[in-house]
Order: sequence, then structure tokens, then C-alpha cells
Amino acid sequence: MFGYEMVLPMNTGAEGVETALKLARKWGYEKKKIPKNEAIIVSCCGCFHGRTLAVISMSCDNEATRGFGPLVPGHIKVDFGDAVALEKIFKEHGDRIAGFLFEPIQGEAGVIIPPKGYLKAVRDLCSKYNVLMIADEIQSGLARSGKMLACDWEGVRPDVVILGKALGGGVIPVSAVLADKDVMLCIRPGEHGSTFGGNPLASAVAIASLDVIQEEKLAERSAHLGEELLCQLVKIKEEFPNYVKEVRGRGLFTALEFNSKSLFPVSAYDICLKMKERGVLAKPTHDTIVRLTPPLCMSRDEVKEGSKVLHDVLELDLPNMQKAKPKDSPTTATICDRCGRNLYDPSDRAL
Repeated sequence: MFGYEMVLPMNTGAEGVETALKLARKWGYEKKKIPKNEAIIVSCCGCFHGRTLAVISMSCDNEATRGFGPLVPGHIKVDFGDAVALEKIFKEHGDRIAGFLFEPIQGEAGVIIPPKGYLKAVRDLCSKYNVLMIADEIQSGLARSGKMLACDWEGVRPDVVILGKALGGGVIPVSAVLADKDVMLCIRPGEHGSTFGGNPLASAVAIASLDVIQEEKLAERSAHLGEELLCQLVKIKEEFPNYVKEVRGRGLFTALEFNSKSLFPVSAYDICLKMKERGVLAKPTHDTIVRLTPPLCMSRDEVKEGSKVLHDVLELDLPNMQKAKPKDSPTTATICDRCGRNLYDPSDRAL
């Protein structure tokens, strides 16, 4: 289905990421001949790969890192979508870089889609500098973006793919790391494992989930319904231009970003609570972004119903929410402890 020679099953997405990190380091030492204990993993600013210690060592989220130091060394950050900056890092540290870990579409950052051609550029750079291209498809994969993998939008094949979430079909935790033998067999029996990883029940559920995705053509369904959802969200943006700054998405992986000044003192979390009261679940991120990732099996009528709920919240609920919520708590900037930049600027860039 995915074209890889081997799979290493785990339980959670974070476990899958940890497995990929260990695999990349081991490959770096054995195949690339990186000096002992000098392997580097490059990851993207704004990334989200989980909350284990090694994973938060790549995080730009202060809430995930504060109070948990010292963090694991051996990480370098690069701006997501910037192939020029990535090559600069590869040139400077390439002989010690084992892998480049990235999300093809950044989920927790607010469904951030990279510039066209970025994934192909990453593939070319990883091949040129002998760096493992590691795609975290835990959120974006398995038909969510309208393709089986989000990397398929540019027809690229990563060296390592991490799957999770939908792989369990909402029934049981299961994740997987895919790679060819040249990479996967760098880890030998006894060097890595998990008590419940690959257990019979989880494996059966994963296989059944993949069968459903394929047989019911959920990737194609996600692509078609995603176009319809995006069209409806654009209409909402046009009707409420003062509130909605941007609409973005691919397949049924979508988000709205609000103007924080016009939304104040209400937050994206408050919007999601009102949507829940009206029967629709959505997830806030970074105070001003609402993510909409509906079930791939939903109907067109349900897509319209969900859009109408969002419309009604903005038209009917938001004015009252702004009047009722205290305005004595100004929004504060999120300055990244790692780089000192304001990654999620609460002030609007363009109103």
C-alpha cells in the first residue's frame, strides 16, 4: 500500500516519533559514519511531534518545555517551508545530520501548508546531503489531506514515514514506522521495542482501518468534501472579514485564523466551546486558530451543517461573548524560549 519493505509497530504517535529518532541516529552512526554521540536531527519551528522528553526537545511550545529541562541535545531548528534555510543548515552541519523530521502539513501550528515545491526540494536536499527524510504523517496521513499521505501531493517518497491516530480507527492506540531494510535493519533485536507494540488486536485493527480507507475511497472522499468545506469557509471569511484573517486547508484538514484584535477578548477556545454547544467539535490552537478536521465518512449535508454552526457562532454568539467577557486581561505575546521570536503573534499582521 505504501511501498516500504518493513514496518515497526508501536502504540502511540509519540512512540512512533521516538522510534524514528532512534532509527535515524543508529543509521547515522552505522551507515553515514557520523562520529560517536554527534548525530543531529533537524526539525521545523512550530512543529508538534508529541510530548515525550526527546520530542519536546524539538518543540517551540513553551508550555511543553518549561519545567522539564534539561532537554535532549542534538537538535537544530529551521523555519518550515524554507528550503534555502534548510540547505544552509545541511551545508554547515551535513556531515553530522542524521535526519530531517517534518510534518508535510503542520497540524498543531494551525494547518500550515508549505509553499508549492517545498516537499520536492526537501527530497532533493536530503538525497544530495545523505540525510534521512522523515515524514511525520500522524495527523496529515491516511487520507486526511485528500491523499493517502500528504507527501503524495508532490509525489515524494520519504525515507521514513510515521503513522498513527487514524491507524487505530478510533478503537485502539496503534502507530507504525515505515522504512526500507537498509534503514530499518540498523536496529537489531533487543535494541528497541515495546511491551504492547504490534500486539495482535492492535495489528488487526490497523489492517482493518487501512482496508476501510482503501475500499471506501476515503482519500478521494476527503479531497472532494474538503473542496466543498473550504469553499464554505471562504464564504464565511467573506461575510466576516473583520473577524476571519485566513482560511486554509487541504482535504478535510482545514483551519480558520482569526484577527486577534477584532476577536478580543474572545479566543479560539471560546469559539470552539460555543460550537460544541451547537453540536460541532473543533479544536483551538494558539488562541486565534480553529482547526476543523471532520470525519472522512461524513456526508455533504453534515459538511454544510458544520459550516452553518460556525457561521451562527460568529453572527449570533460572538457579539454577546465579546460584551460578556472581561477585557482587563490583554493578550500576551508568545516569545519562544528557544529562538526568542514571537512565533504566534497575537497582534494582527493585516486587518
